[in-house]
Amino acid sequence: MKLSAENAAWVEETWKKLQEKISAEADRVGDRIPYIPENGKYSDCSTPEKINGWTNGFWVGMMWQMYHATGDKKYLEIARGCEKKLDMALADGTKVSHDVGFMWLHSAVADYRLTGNEESKVRGLHAASLLAGRYNPDGEFIRAWNPSDRIGWVIIDCMMNVPLLYWAYDVTGDPRYKQIALHHADKCMKDLLRPDGSTYHIVAFNPNTGEKEWYPDPQGYNAESSWSRGHAWAIYGYALSYKHSGKQEYLEAAKALAHYFLANAAQTGYVPLLDFRAPAEPVYYDSTAAMCAACGMLEIAQAVPEFEKPLYENGAVNMLKATAEKFCNWKLEEDGILGGGSVAYHRGEDQIHVPIIYGDYFMLEAVLRLLDKDCFIW
Repeated sequence: MKLSAENAAWVEETWKKLQEKISAEADRVGDRIPYIPENGKYSDCSTPEKINGWTNGFWVGMMWQMYHATGDKKYLEIARGCEKKLDMALADGTKVSHDVGFMWLHSAVADYRLTGNEESKVRGLHAASLLAGRYNPDGEFIRAWNPSDRIGWVIIDCMMNVPLLYWAYDVTGDPRYKQIALHHADKCMKDLLRPDGSTYHIVAFNPNTGEKEWYPDPQGYNAESSWSRGHAWAIYGYALSYKHSGKQEYLEAAKALAHYFLANAAQTGYVPLLDFRAPAEPVYYDSTAAMCAACGMLEIAQAVPEFEKPLYENGAVNMLKATAEKFCNWKLEEDGILGGGSVAYHRGEDQIHVPIIYGDYFMLEAVLRLLDKDCFIW
């Protein structure tokens, strides 16, 4: 990737800061599984009550990325410790959701890809089977959450989980995994992507017929608004589905989604709002949306012709730099790197403009992509 001298220097300097910060966190946190720090310290989500949480793979993913980039075995040891703890969640498929991709792509699948660990391969295939088991064959979609009143609900986030199915197909040769992933991507493209390049977050289908019924209120402002992180999931998710399938319509969808995101983020100095169609006040940002979208744009840049690449590469770097300048915390004694993350629009202050582990993961991945040091987890 051709970066300007200024941007290349920024990436190198940021990588040095990330190494120092993540090393200090790894020594302090170990194989505890973090989410949102409180008073600058992470609590542990690897308890029986919290082990099923969808965010529990991102710290492990950071450890695998760091191991791949540095060769330091302390990161491998921490990642393996977390992976074994996640067996508690894997043992009861009734308590996990469509987000098994986020949990086991970053742990077991990363382990298998980097080390060839057969136990990790089994874990990954178990998780893929759980995800495939959520498939509704009449509706051709993967069910999202578990409550009985949401049997027909689908969310855009799942586009980031279907790569687990592509991986399972690659490993086993069983076409069912890939067919489910493709059917789900096609269904979401039809009913969650809007003609103007924006996205819905949630769609409710009739679970018996697959017919669209309504759009429930999302993690954004409302059902008709434009939640930025959901949009980022879509950018990266369709870019990844193109990578795995070669279907041109997925790449075109990812590009249109990226154009919409960049146009909106540019209005606020490349630091995206939590929702692009929300009231002007209060001003809510979401740094996690910026980092995920940046990774998606760097993935798109790998797929398009030479003279298209700068749009996506520069857009990604602009968001990385602006968001990091506004929200990064480089204090080695405090947990959490990237502040400004927001879980959802209608949440309490403890979940608005806070450091969130997946924001740190996607920031690390994006910087390593720019340095060509990343481990492909998806």
